[in-house]
Amino acid sequence: MKYEIYYPEKAFPELYKDVMLHHVFPDSKTFADAIPNREPDEINALYLQVDHEDKNLIKEFVLQWFQIPKGNTSDATFEQLPIEQHISSLWQHLIKEPDKHVQYSSLIPLHHSYVVPGGRFREIYYWDSYFTMLGLRLSGRTEMIREMIKNFAGQLEQFGHIPNGNRSYFLSRSQPPFFSLMINLLADIDGTKVYEEYLPHLLHEYSFWMDGVESHHSAFRRLVRVGEDQFLNRYFDDSDTPRTESFAEDFEMCEDDIQRAPVIYRNIKAACESGWDFSSRWLVKENDLKSIHTLDIIPVDLNSLMYILERTIARAFHLQDEEEKSEAFDSRANTRAELIQQLLWNNEEGYSSDLLFNENKKGCAFARDDVPIIRRNRYA
Repeated sequence: MKYEIYYPEKAFPELYKDVMLHHVFPDSKTFADAIPNREPDEINALYLQVDHEDKNLIKEFVLQWFQIPKGNTSDATFEQLPIEQHISSLWQHLIKEPDKHVQYSSLIPLHHSYVVPGGRFREIYYWDSYFTMLGLRLSGRTEMIREMIKNFAGQLEQFGHIPNGNRSYFLSRSQPPFFSLMINLLADIDGTKVYEEYLPHLLHEYSFWMDGVESHHSAFRRLVRVGEDQFLNRYFDDSDTPRTESFAEDFEMCEDDIQRAPVIYRNIKAACESGWDFSSRWLVKENDLKSIHTLDIIPVDLNSLMYILERTIARAFHLQDEEEKSEAFDSRANTRAELIQQLLWNNEEGYSSDLLFNENKKGCAFARDDVPIIRRNRYA
């Protein structure tokens, strides 16, 4: 079923900005997830009659013409339950049934059941879901693992990548590519036929992260050229505007730095793609979010996941007796492993770390004097 993607900040440009900058709701995400009761054009016309400087009137208007979302919480109590039973009892509150398309909702409908984090997070999140699946397996809910993977496969077919979450405002970015680990997990349950079924989707994921191989740029989207025909990956975002779900926070932070604002916005969103939102890992100055420079960093975790993706694709081709393609992806994985060892291994500290590729500096803090060594991210 085809439908038009709804972007609340585009449908209601003036109203959206006013609601956010007047802090009508304590959480910016509230209005990002609200659903209008009438056509956007009609609501925008009605809003012309409202005093745009009066917070109370704006809030009354929104409450009249929008359905405000509620948190995904439960009043149930879990007293004196052993931890495993407590966790098992939560599934019923976090599992959502397949979505129906709701016009003018930022939610992108999924056709199979899925698990959400809960609270203000009323949608599925990409990399969180792998760890959710580990818990589902321990709880014996393997069918839910299959359902969630089908949802992600559908997103790869529809968008060419797995968005950060199933909201329109997450479409400009993904999250750490855990899809191959999900496939490995399911193959361990259902057998190697899983690799054949999801090979096209693994290739979609790979194409998304490797877009730009043919370009002559030293860095293009999520790809960084580190040698002749040698590439590693970085986090990125296709948009350079404030985050829809955190519009006020981003806009107000950059209000006095309009020229740099688009660069800051993109770096903030790239950090969101990493899942580490937010960490001093991405900052030049430890406590200054405006110093964020995610795009300048080749992360060791991302490239380790890309290595697993390449190995998984190689295995899938091998199971289909397509040895030439299998060997090609094995070769890519081997090259990546060598580059990780060569460029991301910090011999002085004895661990792999991120690389500030424009300055050839290693370590999440890049040897800043103001950050103690324990603050640096360590990967075995």
